[in-house]
Amino acid sequence: MAGIKFIDISFSYGDKKVLENFSLDVEDSQIMCLLGPSGCGKTTLMRCLLGLNKPSTGEIYVGDRCVFSKEKRINIPPERRGIGIVFQDYAVWPHMTVLENVCYPMKKHKIPKDEIDRKARYALEQVRMSDYAPYLPSQLSGGQQQRVAIARALVSSDEVIVMDEPITNLDAKLREEMLLEIRQIQKNIGTTILYITHDQEASLQLCDKMAIMDIHGKLSQIGTDEDIILRPSSRFVFEFIGVSNFFRLSQKSGSWCFHDNENIKYDGVIPDKYSSAVDMGVRPNDIIFDDSSKVRGIVKRSVFLGSEYNMFIDFDGQEIRVQRSTFDDGSGSVKEGSEVGLKFLNPVFYTAKEV
Repeated sequence: MAGIKFIDISFSYGDKKVLENFSLDVEDSQIMCLLGPSGCGKTTLMRCLLGLNKPSTGEIYVGDRCVFSKEKRINIPPERRGIGIVFQDYAVWPHMTVLENVCYPMKKHKIPKDEIDRKARYALEQVRMSDYAPYLPSQLSGGQQQRVAIARALVSSDEVIVMDEPITNLDAKLREEMLLEIRQIQKNIGTTILYITHDQEASLQLCDKMAIMDIHGKLSQIGTDEDIILRPSSRFVFEFIGVSNFFRLSQKSGSWCFHDNENIKYDGVIPDKYSSAVDMGVRPNDIIFDDSSKVRGIVKRSVFLGSEYNMFIDFDGQEIRVQRSTFDDGSGSVKEGSEVGLKFLNPVFYTAKEV
């Protein structure tokens, strides 16, 4: 198998700079999810890796092989980079059978006929589509078509596969199934996968590591899902991954207060480095109801989602979101219009100026 390495990659569309000195290592046999808001440069970076975009600076390696270097004047054509690609819209040929679709890229590379058939059938076996070899794409479900696309990517390269939003067009149940399929295929074969997405939930279920890009195309944080969720490196990462609530706290008469209101005091501990104002971030499941708390709110809306309740609380004019497990004692008894005491667990703090 082979890892992927980007070193100081820069790319612009005309005067618009999308990537500047961007570096990232994707380890061998790892699923790396590249995650960021729309327009941050995820797809541009993918196109640079595939050879569809030519960076203005930097180097790209697939395994030990340099596929692009501005300084060394290396730019290997896309078809010779040995990278499989799975697109959002499947891109399977409608007039070809499942087997013919998988065979197609190998025929383009003039691989011997018997080897083509062997590799194609093995790839279909890996994605559990062997029985559908003679079918046309129109006879398949969306999830099955995506499996065909994955099989086709595997015959292009079982070392490195790039997936660009591969489950976006699937319904919720199929999305869940495909994430399990991708994880199992990767486990069986050991393929290195760079998974491009803005879907946070998919990333958390699938990845070995996540790389978070900000809107300016900079790498904000790289780490495991636990690193990203529990130890966010910045306010941007905290807000981008998952749902968050933020509260402005300020010093009033020697006490920390919410919203400059001396009557609503915060009784937790705030790091000494903050002296006048601070923004406190709290996840919805880290806000609990406590009758003894003097910090009060009104339940404006409660939504039952099966495993949990999503509650929207009016707190001194600010709407905040609270998530409570269905199995918590008394969760179902908290009615809309009720006044509740609020207690904040596991808060994180950022300077009030940080955006």
